[in-house]
Amino acid sequence: MRELIAILRGITPPEALPIAGALIGAGISKIEVPLNSPQPLDSIAAMQEAFGARAEFGAGTVLTPEQVDAVAETGAQLIISPNCDAAVIARTKALGLQSFPGVQTPSECFAALAAGADGLKIFPAFLLGVAGLKAVRAVLPPKTRIYAVGGVGADDFGAWLGAGAVGFGIGTALYQPGMAVQDVAERAAALVAAYDANMRES
Repeated sequence: MRELIAILRGITPPEALPIAGALIGAGISKIEVPLNSPQPLDSIAAMQEAFGARAEFGAGTVLTPEQVDAVAETGAQLIISPNCDAAVIARTKALGLQSFPGVQTPSECFAALAAGADGLKIFPAFLLGVAGLKAVRAVLPPKTRIYAVGGVGADDFGAWLGAGAVGFGIGTALYQPGMAVQDVAERAAALVAAYDANMRES
């Protein structure tokens, strides 16, 4: 499974299934709907029911344990946050879901791992930068899964992978509200091709 997470901020329930189908068809099988989207739980539940055997779904911008509970009721597996909140991580793991909190500093990275995070979301990645990630990565446990999110595109994959990232969260470069399904499919295919090419080289 490719370590590419599609971030569908602003998606509506009627768009959810066509867009998810296009992404999965292109080879992206991790899909996040931020909770500040319209009726996000309805979109997540619909995608989980239709494609749950073929992809992993979850919510982004998860800020409270109560939101974790609501996402869990949809059957989704991924809980992704812009921040590092030990209570959110603990609730996520208590429910058997995967936790990906947002971090920037070494202190936040280690706090997230100590709380049980499955992986770290460097956010916004452009703020830390490739050189910053390389420095932080040197002190983290070797098996730490790091995702670069925010300002990262296909042209940057090689540099981020070289600095220690294992994957990426892609938002507006992949999807924007109202975008045609075919356009999303084409963008997804290009991202997958770039990711695969860099993984072969790494």
